[in-house]
Amino acid sequence: MHQRNEKIAVVLFQLGGPDSLDSIEPFLYNLFSDPDIINFPGAFIARKFIARKIAKNRSKKVRENYKAIGGKSPIFELTRLQAVSLERALNQHIDSKVFIAMRYWHPTTEEVIQKIKHDTFSKIILLPLYPQYSFATTLSSLKEWRKQSSLNKCNPVQIETIESFYNHPKYISAIVNRINTAVNKFSGIDRADIDLIFSAHSIPVSFVNKGDPYQKQIEKTVSLVIDEGNWSSPHQLCYQSKVGPIKWLGPSLKDTITQKIAAGRKHFLIIPISFVTDHIETLHEIGIEMRHFAKESGAEKFEISPVLNNGDDFIDALSTLVLEHT
Repeated sequence: MHQRNEKIAVVLFQLGGPDSLDSIEPFLYNLFSDPDIINFPGAFIARKFIARKIAKNRSKKVRENYKAIGGKSPIFELTRLQAVSLERALNQHIDSKVFIAMRYWHPTTEEVIQKIKHDTFSKIILLPLYPQYSFATTLSSLKEWRKQSSLNKCNPVQIETIESFYNHPKYISAIVNRINTAVNKFSGIDRADIDLIFSAHSIPVSFVNKGDPYQKQIEKTVSLVIDEGNWSSPHQLCYQSKVGPIKWLGPSLKDTITQKIAAGRKHFLIIPISFVTDHIETLHEIGIEMRHFAKESGAEKFEISPVLNNGDDFIDALSTLVLEHT
């Protein structure tokens, strides 16, 4: 157990997002330059060229999407609120400082390591804000941490890593709370007529074939949420945000809605299950694109379960996780 005079650093890993319209292209370039995102035999030779090409093409497409949600991603501000709240919660029990390391934008892992280096911490706890572990998110962030620690010649200090929290009881309860809030918006509609559609960020099937545990962990999260929520509504898990021509986990959110409407279903509650902060995938892809598509296709009610963001119950889940590792 920790001693009261110890000082603990907690590093929250998150994907990051463009903080202005001008930073969309460089952000996407950083994302697609990551070998954990784009990898195939000989990829290292062409990766930078491919990344530049994808970033240029995609930035034109997504620019309008970012304009529609305020001209930037809110992911940094939301993660900062989580960090401030978590630090406040932890400091009731231990002496701690919480940092944010964004994988593809600022503050970068290297910037955070420079800050931590000049302080005296007895332990560093790495906490990726990806509840379900994936090569593309968790592993990529941890690799970057190891690389930058080595490059910046950090003093040896005890490091603990919380690799996932997909089945943590307090995390599950926080999701159930959000769904209960959202279900109340369906007044006068029989619960059996509401479809609970869990939407997770997709990953390439090739990752799963190589042992990526993400799909199994998503499925486990959904089954724990369903068990605890005990709703009489039917539910389904689907995936979103596929990029490029390779095979990704399905079914897609769009196909799921299409099939449900074809079967005469009209009331949908979308639950963004793999995201802990709002960003382009929740605000635009679900909140604008999918809502429009569902309504145009004949849906009568389309609601979104609120994302965890800075909710007290989620902050309590995170602080419990950290304290379990001190």
